[in-house]
Amino acid sequence: MPHSTINFAEKLALFSEHWSPKVIAEMNDYQFKLVKLQGEFVWHDHPDTDEVFIVLSGEMQIAFRDRTEHLKEGEMLVVPKGAEHKPYAEQECQVLIVEPKGVVNTGDADSSLTAQNDVWI
Repeated sequence: MPHSTINFAEKLALFSEHWSPKVIAEMNDYQFKLVKLQGEFVWHDHPDTDEVFIVLSGEMQIAFRDRTEHLKEGEMLVVPKGAEHKPYAEQECQVLIVEPKGVVNTGDADSSLTAQNDVWI
């Protein structure tokens, strides 16, 4: 893959669907994914890996069984592997997710929100 600058706004303009991460780059075995969030997601976990959420615009919450974390534009949160969590955004929120290649957005949860994996834009 050639080296070139990636513009988040240009990439985000290429899709409109929510809860459908799009890969924009890889580093070693990790993928950088842009996603638009709105509404409620499903309770799920990733038993084998941490997951990073970096809010590019908007606000979101990530509920855990014992608390809820609120993230605003310019903030990030690392969800530890195995931690059951449920993202939520009242209004559209644009997020950069960093996680190993092959991670399914809903983990092992059976959901209509499970997105096709490894979709590049």
